[in-house]
Amino acid sequence: MRISLKNLILPSIPLAVLMVASFLVLWCIVFFETIPVSMQTDFATIADKIQLLFSNNLLLENAVCISIVLLNAFLLAQINNRFTLIRTRTFLPIFIFLLLIGSWNETHTNISSHAALTLFMLALFNFFSMNKNRNASEQAFIGSFFIGVASLLINPYLVLIPVCWIGFVIFQSFSLRTFLASVFGVIVPWILFLSVEFLFQIKINFPEIFLSNFSGSFSVSMLLLPNIIYSVTCIIILIICTFGLYSNTQSDAIHTRNKLNFLLLLLISTFILAFVSQNQLSHFLPLLALIYAILVSHPFTLKQNNFYGILFIIFVVLNIAFVISKYVQL
Repeated sequence: MRISLKNLILPSIPLAVLMVASFLVLWCIVFFETIPVSMQTDFATIADKIQLLFSNNLLLENAVCISIVLLNAFLLAQINNRFTLIRTRTFLPIFIFLLLIGSWNETHTNISSHAALTLFMLALFNFFSMNKNRNASEQAFIGSFFIGVASLLINPYLVLIPVCWIGFVIFQSFSLRTFLASVFGVIVPWILFLSVEFLFQIKINFPEIFLSNFSGSFSVSMLLLPNIIYSVTCIIILIICTFGLYSNTQSDAIHTRNKLNFLLLLLISTFILAFVSQNQLSHFLPLLALIYAILVSHPFTLKQNNFYGILFIIFVVLNIAFVISKYVQL
């Protein structure tokens, strides 16, 4: 029996609506298991202040997050269609992204993490437009500006700027002009923020503003067994799909291969950054979900065979089982 994903790759409108609705169902299933967002006590960041606005209304928090997630799913579709990350139209990146976010209840009330992802995706629009253009200072400035604003919400996003500079090299668009434009783009939001803080606060601890979210440690022993099994299985699926992706990239245009290489580098960098920042894993989950969805959707879409069909089914069942396991633990 041949397993085909064609109906999911290019679904009819009713099926597409049903696939998006499944995301809302997963979100609602884990509603009562939602993990509240931890906030700093010694220094209130912008993210903390945003969370405080909705802290007394869990339903409103979830509604705002769902709205931003759906916006991000729309932006994901636009990125894929405009820059042909996958050389055919496909709904799978959107579905996988929504499936992951729906299953990860750690993000369901984290407004700032979803908003930061929106800003980062806007930055990607600009960076991906820089292909082989060493004079693309405008795109470098605007893209870095968006990341600078995102770093006001989630401070460790600043560390992703050097990764983006490596991306400039990969896109063959790195030059002194684009580098300086990027530097100025990322520091302008911070200059404006610190200026406002200086005007309205008597005393500011500047190092604390930059470093309060970068220290900390992570212990695998803190994870529950279902989380470990789920995480390891997702990583194994990613590795398999990465081999499938690179075995098929010879048919892709060079600029597409460059973008996929950059996304893989960004995924690894974000994964490392999430585990070395203090309690920041939940803040990076939306970004990890975005890149993961793009990379695994490439072989799922283009390699129409039973192996990847079965692997896709395993991936979907894995996420559903992960959601159910949250209640089994009760």
